[in-house]
Amino acid sequence: MKEAIVLLNMGGPNNLNEVEMFLHNMFNDPYIIRTKSTLLRRFIAGMITLTRTEKSQEIYQKIGGKSPLVEHTRSVVKRLQEVVGDEIIVDFVMRYTPPMANEVCRHLKEQGVEKVYLIPLYPQYSSTTTQSSLDDFEKTAHAVGWDVITVEIKHFFAHETYNRCLIERIKEALGEDKADSFELIFSAHGLPQKIVDQGDPYQRQVIAHVELIETMMKKNDLNFNGIHLAYQSKVGPMKWLEPSLDTTLHDLKNKRVIIVPIAFTIDNSETDFELSIEYAEVAHELGYAEYRVCRCPNDHLLFIQTLHELYQKMK
Repeated sequence: MKEAIVLLNMGGPNNLNEVEMFLHNMFNDPYIIRTKSTLLRRFIAGMITLTRTEKSQEIYQKIGGKSPLVEHTRSVVKRLQEVVGDEIIVDFVMRYTPPMANEVCRHLKEQGVEKVYLIPLYPQYSSTTTQSSLDDFEKTAHAVGWDVITVEIKHFFAHETYNRCLIERIKEALGEDKADSFELIFSAHGLPQKIVDQGDPYQRQVIAHVELIETMMKKNDLNFNGIHLAYQSKVGPMKWLEPSLDTTLHDLKNKRVIIVPIAFTIDNSETDFELSIEYAEVAHELGYAEYRVCRCPNDHLLFIQTLHELYQKMK
C-alpha cells in the first residue's frame, strides 16, 4: 500500500499579491468566523479583507515581501523525507494559501497513495487550527473522489523530543548568559474567550505545555528569574485570552526577557514581525535592557525527529 505523510499548517502569503487571498480564505473559514449564516460570514470576511489587506501587505513587506512559513515548511518536508527515505512520500498542505488541499490531494491521488498520515503542525489542539485543517483535508479528499485511508494526530505538546527541541531553542536565545537574570515569557497565539468557553481545549493544553517545559528546564538546571504565560495577536473588540503580552511586558520589573512562541512550530509573521519587531519596539520604549525572541523549531534536527517519531507512533 502506497502511503504519505502530510503536514498541515495555516499557510501564509508567498508574495504580496497573495495577502488578499490569505485574509479572504482565513476569515471565510467557519471555524474562525462563527456565524450560522454563510452570507453574514462572507460579508464580515469581505469587510475585514478590504480594511486589512493594505496594512497586512506593509507588514509582509517589512519581513521580505512574504511569509517565511512556506519556505520553512518546505525545508521541514525535505529533511523529514531524507529521514524516512523512499518508504513513504512526505508532502504538506496549507489551509489558506498554496499549496492547498485541492492541489495536494489530486497530486497524491494521481501517485496512487492509498493511506495518509496527517500531522497538523499545531502543538496544541484548537478547533480554529487543528480541526479546521483536518476537516478541510478530509472533505477535499472526498470531493476529488480519493478513497484514501487517513490516520491523524490531534496534538503533540506533551511529546518529550519536541519539548527538548524547545529547550534547545531557549538555550540558543540565552547564549552564554545566566538564566536567573532573565524573565521567560511563553507567548501563545490568542483566542476569543467565547471559543474557549464553548469547550475548545487550547488554553488548557497551552497551560499544561508550559508546566511540562518548566519541569524539564528545572531538571536541566535552567532556572529563570520568572516564568510567565501571555497571549498575542488579538483582533477585534471581543474579549480574548489574558493576560496579553503587552500587559505582561508592562508589568514586569526585571527588564531582561526572552520570548518563547509556544503555539508555533514554524516561524511566520506573528514571530518575525509581531514578536521580533512590534513588541521589540514596545520593550525598547519600556526600557528593557534585553529583549530576545526564540526561533521556532523550523527544521531543527529534534523537530524532524519529533515528526518521525509521531509518524512511527501512528503506524
